[in-house]
This record gives sequence, C-alpha cells and structure tokens, in this order.
Amino acid sequence: MGLSMRLLNKVTLITGGARGMGATAAQLFAKEGAKVVIGDVLEEEGIEIAKRIKSIGGQCIFTYLDVTNPDDWEHAVRLTVSTFGSVDVLVNNAGILIREDLDNVTLEGWDKVLDVNAKGVLWGCKSVVPEMRKIGGGSIVNISSISGIVGLGYPAYNASKGAVRSMTKNLACLHAGDNIRVNSIHPGIIRTDMMKNDPHAQEDWQNLIPLGRLGESIEVAYGALYMASDESSFVTGSELVIDGGWTSQ
Repeated sequence: MGLSMRLLNKVTLITGGARGMGATAAQLFAKEGAKVVIGDVLEEEGIEIAKRIKSIGGQCIFTYLDVTNPDDWEHAVRLTVSTFGSVDVLVNNAGILIREDLDNVTLEGWDKVLDVNAKGVLWGCKSVVPEMRKIGGGSIVNISSISGIVGLGYPAYNASKGAVRSMTKNLACLHAGDNIRVNSIHPGIIRTDMMKNDPHAQEDWQNLIPLGRLGESIEVAYGALYMASDESSFVTGSELVIDGGWTSQ
C-alpha cells in the first residue's frame, strides 16, 4: 500500500463513512496505517468501502450505526474494541441537511437534523471517552461546517453545526486532563452527493468562493488526518476551516 504511517495502528471509528467525506477519510486513514471501523446506516455502501480498503491491504470493518441511537453506539464501540483492541480516534462525520428555511421549517425536520448532527456527536463522544481513558488518551474530530460559524445555510442545519462547534470546545476543556483532544473541522462548499441536489448551480457557488472552485472530499480528509494524528498533539478545542476562503470575506 505504500503506507506513510501517520496513523500506524491507530484504531479509528468513522461515522457516516459509507460515502462522501466519510468514505474518503476512511480510505485515506487506512492508507496511513489506521485500523478503520466504518459506521453508517447505509449498509451496502459501507460494506463496499470496507471491501475496497481490505482489497488494497488495509484493515477495515463495517458496522451498522444510527448515530441517534445509544444502543447502536454501544454496539459499535464494543465491536471496535473487541476487533482491534481500543478506540484511538473518533471522527464524528455523519450529518444530514434538510432544506427548510424559516417559512417552511417543520418540527419533524428540525428534530431530525438536530438529532443526527448534534445529538449524534454528543453520543459518539460520550461512548468513546471511557475507552480512550483506558489507553491514556485519544483524538476526537467533529465535522461541523462553516454554517456553524456564519449565516450560510438553513436554521436547523446552522443550529446543529453551531452546537457541534461549541460542544467541541466544551469537551476539549473537560477532557484535556484525560489527554483526549477534541477538535472541529468546518468544511465550506464541498463536492459531495449532498451538494448535487442543491438548488444553487455549482457555478454560482464557485463565484462566491475566493479560490474560485468547490472543495474536494480529500481536502477535508487531510484536515481530519492531521487532527487525528500525533502531529496535532498540542491542538485541542480548535476549529479548522477548510472553505477556499469563504469565511475570510
């Protein structure tokens, strides 16, 4: 595989790892020597990514994981530890977007977005911290969004991603004594399946981004790789913005 070993033998659980940014991160992490557990509700896609990783010599398993369900979290963490021995890294990547502005927002839509994007991150952190304490530390990488920093987006999505941003800082301070680092990543407009259904033309977005193009999943994955690795050993409670300059305007 030509491993560069930035995550050699680090056991990593990635939610929403069946496609998009999560799948890209899973494959990159495996190439860097990590033992990867993909958690997702998309079973066929998740199993396929795990097979792809194993076909090139990586170590990877898939588990069904609804991030809003504490029982699923308990199972996923138990499976990770029983298979690979520990949990060194958690990437809370699972997220959804429902395009409801204030005029047409529904309680159902609001609750669903907050459940997945915010509560899912909370339960993920709660589930892995005890295991990370056992091994003397770890790294949690929470995928937020520039919508957690600026007003781009929809009320529920912005609220959920803002919650991830603030929760990350809270948990970073609470668990610094456990040597558990907690950081957030804030992608801008990234070329993913989520964006394919966006009512704005890609050209419209590109014109609003200083670098003049959409981001790619691999560019977010490299940010997550840095946060997951020991290279960021003095980084906690931080937010890494990967947006082509959007929030600098």
